[in-house]
Amino acid sequence: MQLEEKALAFRCGEDHLYGVLSAPPCPAARGVLIVVGGPQYRAGSHRQFTLLARSLAAAGTPAMRFDYRGMGDSEGAPRDFTAVGDDLAAAIDHFFAVQPGLREVVLWGLCDAASAILFYAGADHRVAGIALLNPWARTEEGLARATLKHYYGRRLLAPEFWAKLARGRFDVAGSARSAWRMLAAAAGSPAPAASSLSERMREGLARFDGKVLLMLSGADLTAREFAGLAAGSPEWQDLLGAPRVTRQQLAGADHTCSRRVWQDQVAEWTSAWLRAW
Repeated sequence: MQLEEKALAFRCGEDHLYGVLSAPPCPAARGVLIVVGGPQYRAGSHRQFTLLARSLAAAGTPAMRFDYRGMGDSEGAPRDFTAVGDDLAAAIDHFFAVQPGLREVVLWGLCDAASAILFYAGADHRVAGIALLNPWARTEEGLARATLKHYYGRRLLAPEFWAKLARGRFDVAGSARSAWRMLAAAAGSPAPAASSLSERMREGLARFDGKVLLMLSGADLTAREFAGLAAGSPEWQDLLGAPRVTRQQLAGADHTCSRRVWQDQVAEWTSAWLRAW
């Protein structure tokens, strides 16, 4: 399917934001707004967001990606994912303006963009679905538990580790100190500020009543930490166990799905999920 890409400029307060619309010739009434996470711009790591937008548009779904204020080409002061609600609202306004047949949007985000989406989605009736890849729910305690369980465990089973140890090329004392710090952090209580992040994310998901696609990479500590958080919370389990939630696990993939085969799988899951409702 032929698709058209348009450069976009729109306002958020006093600042101009910039983005790209990938539009199919016969666009569906449901579009996807790709939300950028971390210190990235609209292309994404390994051009993932560019490729995702084009893949969705090729399947008939209009897709828009843009830079927050202070990131990429957009004007304004930089801000983190906890303060981008106005940017998301302005982007959705413009998405509807340039795609007149649009009736609803899905917000798609990786890492802390997924967290920002959880904060925002329940407050905007135009958002019908959210797609979350490796949500950021970082706490010192959660990271320590995920590292001990998934990093150290895998390393102890690796032949390379034992070969390095046998050759005397392994810093036993330094690694022991690191492991001890992890054990101490894992056994501690989460700091109040950090706890509020996961609570805000959970409250946001509870407020949102649309469809949810949750995708987790199999070799990513951020995804492991989020999975551990959800597994240890009855409230999270109730929310993620609802019929409106579709869950996918991408075995072996890293945080940003750096290989093309992983990016294609994520795009395929997203397209299939969009067609299913």
